[in-house]
Amino acid sequence: MFTIRREEPDDAEAVARVHVRSWQAGYAGIMPDEVLGRLNPAAWAQRRRDLGTADPEHPFTTLLAEADGVLTGFATFGPYRNNQDRGDLDPAYGEILAMYLAPDWWGTGAGRALLAAARAGLAERGWTEYRVWVLADNVRARRFYERAGLSPDGDESTYPVPLHGGRDPVRLREVRYTARLAG
Repeated sequence: MFTIRREEPDDAEAVARVHVRSWQAGYAGIMPDEVLGRLNPAAWAQRRRDLGTADPEHPFTTLLAEADGVLTGFATFGPYRNNQDRGDLDPAYGEILAMYLAPDWWGTGAGRALLAAARAGLAERGWTEYRVWVLADNVRARRFYERAGLSPDGDESTYPVPLHGGRDPVRLREVRYTARLAG
């Protein structure tokens, strides 16, 4: 059984650790190893604090899934970001910006619980449709969202992954998934 609760300021370190571990496992073979190897949970935690992700007035809400007090994953949702820009929000649609589980918790139901809670949060805010961006090569995530009733809507984007040494970023293809919310 999973407990779902809203992120609090003291959760930044635990959320960042889950985020980094999830990227390293889920994006292995998709993102360059050098990128995954340099991920720093402390830096990611500080970024969360700087962005104020736990602030109740923040436009995006982060929900945490826990099992016996252990953080298993998180989902962040809110208004749709035009061109994936947090400064250009489209209030007509909701979006799940991030959903990550600690790899040990993949396939346990934690993802389904988080997605259900995020969908409920989106519906409570009045949205009837929501969107999710997924790396095109992330077959596991795409399969998860498809099983949950989302489908690609034909929109695509490119996610630039910065590299060190002044090299051009690696550009990864993303696809957008869409679904209606019950209501």
